[in-house]
Amino acid sequence: QVQLVESGGGLVQAGGSLRLSCAASGSFFSIAAMNWYRQGPGKQRELVAGIAQGGSTNYADSVKGRFTISRDNAKNTVYLQMNSLKPEDTTVYYCSARVLSDIDFNEYTYWGQGTQVTVSS
Repeated sequence: QVQLVESGGGLVQAGGSLRLSCAASGSFFSIAAMNWYRQGPGKQRELVAGIAQGGSTNYADSVKGRFTISRDNAKNTVYLQMNSLKPEDTTVYYCSARVLSDIDFNEYTYWGQGTQVTVSS
């Protein structure tokens, strides 16, 4: 079983910064893509940023130029540096990881528990 534990959420004023972290633990062969999503009340979960095992990244248009995703493969951790935060960024952020099982070598997607980000105006 794989666990993803997020940290770094909180309350910040508009224009401020936060850094989210998500660490994967458990038994697995490797981690392919790691992503950050967000979901507001009554809204669909949307992809904020993703990073492949080799380091290529992609971003939602709404966060390009403000957010940066990175990963430390040695620590099985993905980060989301969020700068120039806006009130509309307020919501719960979730990390996910596509993991290659060391048992059957299939890929499975796991999710973190979510971390609240609140940006005050």
